[in-house]
Amino acid sequence: MADSPRWWAWLGLSAGVVAADQVSKLAMMAAFREGEQRVITDFFSLVLTFNTGMAFSFLRDVAGWPRFFLSAVAIAAGALIIWLLRRGGDRWYCAGLALILGGAAGNLWDRVVLGKVVDFLLFHWDGWYYPAFNVADSAITVGAALLIFDSFGRRRDRSQATH
Repeated sequence: MADSPRWWAWLGLSAGVVAADQVSKLAMMAAFREGEQRVITDFFSLVLTFNTGMAFSFLRDVAGWPRFFLSAVAIAAGALIIWLLRRGGDRWYCAGLALILGGAAGNLWDRVVLGKVVDFLLFHWDGWYYPAFNVADSAITVGAALLIFDSFGRRRDRSQATH
């Protein structure tokens, strides 16, 4: 399949995610000490925390190898996503891929430069706390949701074509 003529334009969305992610993390590190928390509402706080593991702090207590393993996974995923973007697709599909790419790149930057990922968005309710996350994590989540949404449309299109 030939390269989509505008595949590189989606990289702009990815770059925007990386920029927003890194600016927000730098602002948090400038304004907060590690563990410091500011309650914004009854259910949302800002807190500066660092995650050496992966999602939900899985593997955070394992020394050394997760940083390199997760960095390698992010690089491989980035290469795959760029290849998929070059193949093209509809708007939802490409936007989802671009958001995931930007989020992965934002967190990869933290792993390479800091050795850990900066997290600061904290939702909570009545003693329950969702693990802190960041702009990059949000972009990955929204990107995955867009890919799921897109897959339902593709499934519907295929079933209509066969009937």
